[in-house]
Amino acid sequence: MNRSTKSRLTVKQLSWFPGNTLFEKIGRSVCRVGTLPGKELFEAWEVARRVRRKFRGGRVIDLACGHGLLAHIMLLLDDTSPEALAVDRHLPENAHRLSEALIESWPRLRQRIRYVQADIKTVEFASSDLIMSVHACGTLTDTVLQKAVEAGARVAVLPCCHDLERCDTGGLGGWLDGPTAVDVTRAARLRAQGYQVMTRRIPAEITPKNRLLMGQPENGWLSDTQTHNF
Repeated sequence: MNRSTKSRLTVKQLSWFPGNTLFEKIGRSVCRVGTLPGKELFEAWEVARRVRRKFRGGRVIDLACGHGLLAHIMLLLDDTSPEALAVDRHLPENAHRLSEALIESWPRLRQRIRYVQADIKTVEFASSDLIMSVHACGTLTDTVLQKAVEAGARVAVLPCCHDLERCDTGGLGGWLDGPTAVDVTRAARLRAQGYQVMTRRIPAEITPKNRLLMGQPENGWLSDTQTHNF
């Protein structure tokens, strides 16, 4: 199994997901639709399970969502979130096909996933939201973080495509490589803005851009000591 593959998962890969776990069931649904690159499945799953260990409940907002798989998985892992919003400037034409396949397998998701084609700067957030983005390119990650801070909402991002000309390295380029300096600066800025910061990694075999940054306001819903078995 090549978890970093950018090729679409199809019925030919059904044998990769033979068991009865939630992940394997999701994998089979994705394969039957044949629309999603394998890497996106593994990224979304690994991010979702780490975030749900820390953050429960609230409306999930999946920004720069692509096919919106992350939004679906977040609700499957925690049914106390009432709904999920999947937002992208350009939604893939087959995003709704993937959604319908997942809803067919998990009918409780029906009418709880909403796709919005829009610039993320136009979306309104609430402090109870859980704002997320997997591989929002370049400064888009900074926009996601800032929107979360403005709303006082919990946030989780997996940054990618660090634009070293436009992203803030915090003057750390003499010690750290550029992308790491950018992400360390993001974490420090989030903490300075009154957030409790948590950092994790997803497996590097999926993507080398594997640093997961999570934050919640100091008076947020969950403490770092609370864990869940995903």
